[in-house]
Amino acid sequence: MSNPSEDDEAALDPAAARIVAKVRWLMVISGATTGLAIAAVIGVIGYRLFKTEGSAPADVTALLPKGARVVATGTAEDRITVTIDVGGTIEIRTFDAKTLKPAGRLKFATEP
Repeated sequence: MSNPSEDDEAALDPAAARIVAKVRWLMVISGATTGLAIAAVIGVIGYRLFKTEGSAPADVTALLPKGARVVATGTAEDRITVTIDVGGTIEIRTFDAKTLKPAGRLKFATEP
């Protein structure tokens, strides 16, 4: 009876050895590419998990001019809009929804 381990370690002919070397090289490239892709995905997930954008303050008071009243409110994407009436003049104020800081003001007036 022959020893099976001796048969497995028999030398390969040069053509088979080249093919085995190519397959090993392709497996190394494939493994490295897969490892790089997994590292990139984990990196993106970690970045999004630990990225701090700041939290909105718990209590914010927006001051309106004396005699003004809120006519309407609305939201669009990451903005909050408040329409107010200031002594007969309509004004729209926008705020950032995440930070609640003023983002803009639009006043409407009649032409003279």
